Amino acid sequence: MSVVIRAAGLTKTYRGRRGVAGLDLEVEEGEVFGFLGPNGAGKTTTIRTLMGFLRPDEGRAEVFGFDVWRESVEVRLRVGNLPGELAFEDRMTGEQIIRLSARLRGVDDLSYARALAHRLGADLTRPVRRLSRGNRQKIGIVQAMFHRPPLLILDEPTGGLDPLVQEEFLRMIREVKEEGRTVFFSSHNLAEVERVCDRVGIIREGTLAAVEEVGRLPGRSFRRVRLTFDSPADPAPFAALPGVDELKQEGAVLSFRVHGDLDAVVKLAAGHTVVDIEVERPSLEEVFLAYYGEDGEER
Repeated sequence: MSVVIRAAGLTKTYRGRRGVAGLDLEVEEGEVFGFLGPNGAGKTTTIRTLMGFLRPDEGRAEVFGFDVWRESVEVRLRVGNLPGELAFEDRMTGEQIIRLSARLRGVDDLSYARALAHRLGADLTRPVRRLSRGNRQKIGIVQAMFHRPPLLILDEPTGGLDPLVQEEFLRMIREVKEEGRTVFFSSHNLAEVERVCDRVGIIREGTLAAVEEVGRLPGRSFRRVRLTFDSPADPAPFAALPGVDELKQEGAVLSFRVHGDLDAVVKLAAGHTVVDIEVERPSLEEVFLAYYGEDGEER
């Protein structure tokens, strides 16, 4: 496969704030790549630099082989971009925004744009100033996708969307992948990244901490489990299971962490009458600590 996005030693600081430092990254054609990190980690700075909106201080980045700063026009011709902060003319309607974008890109057929808007429930008839954040986000997604670009670069695309619309958006991303196109999107939501991405880059304090295949993420993190039985169960067999720690018992309730898969836990619990089972996925910060300690050293 060819490399669509390549960054080598990419470094950017601006306005006295940390951006990204020494970022090395490759995104291959046809993959969905998640860029995962908490707010302020450097996700938006990376995306703005890849789009040619910010000039790198050191290193370089290419999109489809074009330098993101010197050849930014060539880059933008091939990219559909959803910025983290949308800035539409607030007197224009969604329909007017899409038509303007279509004229700029030489797109005559707006049927795909209207189909996307319908799927997202986007209101294209009202001025942007009268729309909620979620409805503005829907128009931004349509504007990024309607021309079927070979690469989508999306900054926190599900922000402001309700859960049902989020589900529809993730289906749309899967369809883009099935068409052989490439998606790079940032998120601080581990669950949505795991559901649609092939690989994920984890950025921490402006530095790329790890790049992993999504299937490997659960094995490096953990889940919190809460089991409620019909009567108190002996906690010792659960405490003895590989990967189980922080076990607590409160009457008929056992709670603990599990590193790795849950198969042994489920089989042991099946020997009792289970009233309820709760499994909580780790937070993004907990995933970071599963990879790296507080001092930044890999574990």
